[in-house]
Amino acid sequence: MSAGRDADSIPQERAALVALLRERPGSRGWAEITAGVLEAGSALAVWQRVVPPVLVRPPGEPDPLDAAAGQIRRWVDRGWRLLSILDDDYPARLRGVHQAPPVLFARGRLIAGDVAVSVVGSRDASPRGRDIAAGVARELAARRVTVLGGLARGIDTAAHRAALEAGGRTVCVIGTGIDRAYPAENQDLQEQIATHGLVLSQFWPDAPPQRHNFLMRNATMSGYGLATVVVEAGEQSGSRAQARIAVGHGRPVILTSLVVERNDWARALVGRPGVHVAGRLQAVLDVVDDLIAEPAAVGAALHRLAPS
Repeated sequence: MSAGRDADSIPQERAALVALLRERPGSRGWAEITAGVLEAGSALAVWQRVVPPVLVRPPGEPDPLDAAAGQIRRWVDRGWRLLSILDDDYPARLRGVHQAPPVLFARGRLIAGDVAVSVVGSRDASPRGRDIAAGVARELAARRVTVLGGLARGIDTAAHRAALEAGGRTVCVIGTGIDRAYPAENQDLQEQIATHGLVLSQFWPDAPPQRHNFLMRNATMSGYGLATVVVEAGEQSGSRAQARIAVGHGRPVILTSLVVERNDWARALVGRPGVHVAGRLQAVLDVVDDLIAEPAAVGAALHRLAPS
């Protein structure tokens, strides 16, 4: 729990945050609610400030805080863990970016300070691209670095599977609610990751796949990880968006020569601070090794670069 909050206050805080996000008082968006909660250090304080007290509710209309608390209990009964952005076990590196989700739903094992690298790319990946992704994932696993992906077809799937096969840790940040699997053929893979790694979602548990979800998911992946490796991607790939977002976050981006050779957007990033081009697997690993060699120095650098 965060400073200034005792254990008894945590359920109330989570209920207040869920109620704020559900009710959106004053038509506030999630980003505005998140900013207000972070500034106040308390979702309950924000709720009490922006929601006028009701002395008597109409018959049958539940109190929003009670309704939110009941919903949270039902989520817990399903085996889903709810993380508030104010909780100590919310990923600290992710909290430092301005797109940090106000809540996360989790299945699996959370690790404080998880050292993770995104391995992402095209859904319509070539055999060469899938081989590169698997090779990067195996080497990350050998270094005890978490392989981070979005459970998408192609590159993400190859990286997740290779990490699991190597006995490593993998985390998937999904673009749907945690009660869904997308694509459907990766449902078993999602279950394996929940058992041996971690599944995260920033959406309500029953949320379907929608285009804008995946851009938000990419920002979360960038914020969670130390760096992003783009293995293979097209001009309209979501990985292009993640690479650009990662640059904005001050996170290193590693582009394979496969990506740079084929894409104008990748060539436009070359030369930007923190952007590396890797012509072979060892070049990718050299960058990663430099990142994990001095974690304290890396953490301090990322803190300086993160948006205030």
